[in-house]
Amino acid sequence: MNLFTGEAADELFGGEPPATVRPLLTQAQQAPREEIPPLLWAAQACAPQALSVYYLLYKCHAGRREFTLAEKAARLGLAEAARQAGLSADWRAVTPGCADFAGTGAPRFWLFTLKALAFIAVRSARPDEARALLDQITRLDPQASVGGEVIASLLASMDGSRPG
Repeated sequence: MNLFTGEAADELFGGEPPATVRPLLTQAQQAPREEIPPLLWAAQACAPQALSVYYLLYKCHAGRREFTLAEKAARLGLAEAARQAGLSADWRAVTPGCADFAGTGAPRFWLFTLKALAFIAVRSARPDEARALLDQITRLDPQASVGGEVIASLLASMDGSRPG
């Protein structure tokens, strides 16, 4: 169960958090807005292997327009997902076929987090970086199953063109 949305856990968002951090996540769910980030960072420190905590962190910070912190959380989550999936630590070096990005688990979360980094880059006015990330997403996810077209639309709106 996703503690913030009430929906069933999805591997796209890192799956179920470990029992050891559920009390912190429940506390964050009920906390005043300003207390949520420290509780999520505490959960990350307690369970650095829990991909779902990184998702909650970067989603929380991006929603607050704290893009530097959102990027920090996403990059940490990307690194952990790469470690778990046996992918290169450099996202540019990951090639099609080296993992099942359409399946569940760490490779899928890695790809979704790459999309989050592209979104953060767009919102941080770094369109060239967002385009590079989007190009990699498109190479690894030709079926567009993680929603890369959303980033393409945002980029198109930045430069006044249509998504290609």
